[in-house]
Amino acid sequence: MSVVNVADDNGRRIPGWQLALRYALLLAVLALTVGPFLWQLSTSLKGPHEDIFSSPPKFLPSDPTLDNYTRVAETIPVWDYALNSLKVAVANVLTNCVGAALAGYALARMRYRGRRAATLAFILAMLVPVEGIIIAQFTTMRDLGLNNTLLGVLLPGCVGAMNVLLMRNAFLNLPQEVEEAAFVDGANAWQRFLRISLPSVKGTLAVVAIFAFMGAWDDFLWPLIVLSDPENFTLTIGLNYLHGTFANDERLVAAGTIIAVLPLIVLFACLQRFFFRGVGEGAVKG
Repeated sequence: MSVVNVADDNGRRIPGWQLALRYALLLAVLALTVGPFLWQLSTSLKGPHEDIFSSPPKFLPSDPTLDNYTRVAETIPVWDYALNSLKVAVANVLTNCVGAALAGYALARMRYRGRRAATLAFILAMLVPVEGIIIAQFTTMRDLGLNNTLLGVLLPGCVGAMNVLLMRNAFLNLPQEVEEAAFVDGANAWQRFLRISLPSVKGTLAVVAIFAFMGAWDDFLWPLIVLSDPENFTLTIGLNYLHGTFANDERLVAAGTIIAVLPLIVLFACLQRFFFRGVGEGAVKG
């Protein structure tokens, strides 16, 4: 029987006990992160006659059913709420991708007075907690007449400081010589941005898109404050009614949770190859 030797980055053999410990830690982290989602999925598929609080707990449902998802749709207009969330999330992705790419390119590639101060302003914006400015945001939306509108939900997060800095770092990591050659050939700033730099940072754009979609889709506090008409509720606010009215029926809550999480899983599955490449593009290098 041949023994497989595993080596680290320096070519040194990793002892078997260290390898086993690493895999044990990875499995523990996997259980902590994926376990709650799988438990919610299992609960959402259990019928009304199954005891979800049995001891020891049963992970697999004995008689799987999709009735809980149908009951969620009958209890609240979940698809209308999901459509509202989708509108806000898609608009948030577009504004963040366009705005962060333009701002990041300006901070990384263009030379003008006050560039360092602008970069510092974006860094400082990340340090301000949302709770500290949420009242100012609310009064601003009220003065603009955008309270109780999806546009009012969108505007405060339409361009995130973190996304701008991610794009700036991605543009900084590109070779300067390519743009210099294009400049010599007569390309203006827009041409260099659209034809040379932007296609080279598609991975970071995918990261920005995922972060923007997740932030808008999962946001609860700001839509709860700015929205008052149930017709404009986003999915996170609508699902809150399941917790309040049907707090004893955990099956409905679990089904609503799966409905809310499913679009995020689909988005990440579609963009995962760009996401992991983009993490490297936007890394801060010393």
